[in-house]
Amino acid sequence: MTNRLIAKIDDFGADERVAYNITTTPYGSDPTSIVVTAFDVSGGSRTDVSTTVLTGTADAVGDVITLPFLHSLTPGKSYRVEILFTAGGNVFDPYIEIEAKY
Repeated sequence: MTNRLIAKIDDFGADERVAYNITTTPYGSDPTSIVVTAFDVSGGSRTDVSTTVLTGTADAVGDVITLPFLHSLTPGKSYRVEILFTAGGNVFDPYIEIEAKY
């Protein structure tokens, strides 16, 4: 069994622009059908903000998925980035929790 929470970032700066990499080895090799979605989860809500905070597309080489660039997060808000992909015939949906700061 794998842990769905793969990273917790407690200090993402308002001016940062980062394309994170995740290794899929614990889930399986050669990920396909990759979909990355960003949600604002502040105050218990769950609002899709992908078009505002993600630029580019996800790409996989071997067991590593490079996510789209994450940017323009609003300080004081909480975000969840979900990475849906298929590996070894199974569908996985791990996620990253992010706290945006000034």
